Amino acid sequence: MAPPPSPSTADLILDAAERRAQSVGFNGFSYADIADELKVTTATIHYHFSAKSDLGADLLERYTRRFQDALARISRRQISPAEQLRAYARLYEDVLREGRLCLCGILAAEYQTLPGPMREKVVAFFAENEAWLAKLLAVGRERGELRFAGDPRDVAMAITCGLEGTLLVARTFGGVARFRAAAEIVLAAAKAAA
Repeated sequence: MAPPPSPSTADLILDAAERRAQSVGFNGFSYADIADELKVTTATIHYHFSAKSDLGADLLERYTRRFQDALARISRRQISPAEQLRAYARLYEDVLREGRLCLCGILAAEYQTLPGPMREKVVAFFAENEAWLAKLLAVGRERGELRFAGDPRDVAMAITCGLEGTLLVARTFGGVARFRAAAEIVLAAAKAAA
């Protein structure tokens, strides 16, 4: 079997930008930081992404696509809606374990300073997540496997907001255990029926 192709320069730039954005925010790094990390010139980065807003837009598209793929994998698993909710929370936990935050969560904190196209992509990311969760919650309630009060869309919004906030504060305290404990409380909004 042939080895997988080497990542392109553009992919390496996106990887470095993602790590930095998830650690220090989009406004917390420059092309010089990425160039230094990758041992390339800033001209190389400008060749692939003429403006930082272009880099940010491509970064968000890739991150959203990968997150959607992760949601699709969760949906294909033969597990209960409650277990799918836990798998969803583990996506956030995995990011925290790497010492980072959800890219769109950290960009939400910088929302007012982002270019318009990036703002739209951040909003779309959360809207897609909430739609996926709302559908899962509705199915779980129909099957009698989840019980919660109110509209599934409102509960989905609360779960998304709760997990993003939990991730942020848990990182402050440096603990995956803290995230897990708080995430369980957040997910209790749609707890499994007894």
